Amino acid sequence: MELLDNILMGFGVAFQPYNLMWAAFGVFMGNLIGVLPGMGVLATISILLPLTYTMTPTAALVMLAGIYYGSQYGGGITSIMLNMPGTASHAVACLDGNPLARQGKAGSALFMLMFSSFCGATVGILVMMLFSPLLTEVAFKFGPAEYFSMMTVGLLAGATLAKGSAVKGVTMVVLGLLLGVVGTDVNSGVMRFHFGIMELSDGISLVALAMGLFGVADVLRNVNKMTSAVKIEGTGKISMRSMRPQPGDIKQARGAVLRGTAFGSLFGVLPGTGPTIASFIAYATEKKIAKDPKRFGRGAIEGVAAPEAACNAGSQTSFIPTMSLGIPGDPVMALMLGALIIHGIQPGPQLISEHGDIFWGLIASFWVGNVLLLVLNLPLIGMWIKLLSVRYKFLYPTALFFVCVGVYSTNNNLFDVVMVLFFGIVGYLFLRLRFEAAPLLLGFVLGPMVEENFRRALLLSRGDMAIFVQRPISASFLAAGALLIAGLVWSYYRGKAKKKAALAQQQA
Repeated sequence: MELLDNILMGFGVAFQPYNLMWAAFGVFMGNLIGVLPGMGVLATISILLPLTYTMTPTAALVMLAGIYYGSQYGGGITSIMLNMPGTASHAVACLDGNPLARQGKAGSALFMLMFSSFCGATVGILVMMLFSPLLTEVAFKFGPAEYFSMMTVGLLAGATLAKGSAVKGVTMVVLGLLLGVVGTDVNSGVMRFHFGIMELSDGISLVALAMGLFGVADVLRNVNKMTSAVKIEGTGKISMRSMRPQPGDIKQARGAVLRGTAFGSLFGVLPGTGPTIASFIAYATEKKIAKDPKRFGRGAIEGVAAPEAACNAGSQTSFIPTMSLGIPGDPVMALMLGALIIHGIQPGPQLISEHGDIFWGLIASFWVGNVLLLVLNLPLIGMWIKLLSVRYKFLYPTALFFVCVGVYSTNNNLFDVVMVLFFGIVGYLFLRLRFEAAPLLLGFVLGPMVEENFRRALLLSRGDMAIFVQRPISASFLAAGALLIAGLVWSYYRGKAKKKAALAQQQA
């Protein structure tokens, strides 16, 4: 009964005209920023943070949260339409979303994006409402050893993202790990792998890496098509028929949506993980359990549904450790934490009891904001599809302009723009050599966290490596990783045996 009273109180706070106005403003700005390639949510929240000084704490958090999860919707649209992920969590959507758009199924892909995002976000909100106290206790049981083992499994799963050889996937993950440790070591203060370039002392920019490997590389790949446009199913005015999903899409993707939502809800709760890891693992899982894994990377609808459901569920539940524990999972959550502290509110386990109106009002605003996003985006699907009718010679230079502006605005440094160009050329070479960029991005994101938690665990155990198998949760993750490796080896030798059998049959 107390839970119902808290939920009703939350909706009463969320539907106050002042808070509702700022929620609508936040989701609109977030959606717009997500659609514009390169315009990051972190820079947007940083710019608008001073605006919250004159607002009530609830309105400030509602607006900033709206920008955060609103950008998740918009970022998926850009990934599908232009193959340019605004954030690392949307890189996986490029793998199947963009091929669907190129096949004339942009309406179907975008509809599935909205559908799976809304389902994932809704379940994530319900998880927050029902299980916040319990999930907080579970999060307390995760130490450095558990985080290291969990992220190791994530890296192994990331190796399966590659379309072809698993060796290529592992190679890209390792390369991502190496790129992730570039910069100053937080423990010793020593600069690593900077090659005398002082701009690399803070590491490689994630935005520059993602935009280069996916966006600029795609422009270089399509440079010979600058006079053409992508054909969309049906010509002339786009009807509502072209915006509907293809027959059987929802039935085919519903299992992927459920599994992606489960991954997002779980990983969002754990500080330091969030929607990025959830989306990668959700995609890898769908590829592993699919009857025909070769469909993935060529336009599989599950390849859009699972990671987007995971991404949006994780975006909602990532507020749990930030609000309940005071532990931000990423830089955006750190800004949300700063907004709380600015208004004199101390985040932590006592937040729910001492500031129940803020906590439950924020949770209720998530649902209101996601409904607003659905209402806002569905009528605009036709407009997003029309982007594909624009000739490349107009579309891609415009996108590159926003990429350059967005990357430059992150650190106000032209070096980052140069890095985008460099990684764009590298990404183009990877495409030509049939190396997938997604595992590299996963390795880059997880690399510093894997190293940090590995060193922390060894410090706590005084150098005893047994800590990783003595703790039950950590041992379970390592066992799952061992099973994954065994499965990859078995699959490799099974495929080899099938080829030999087929060859022997042909010779006979």
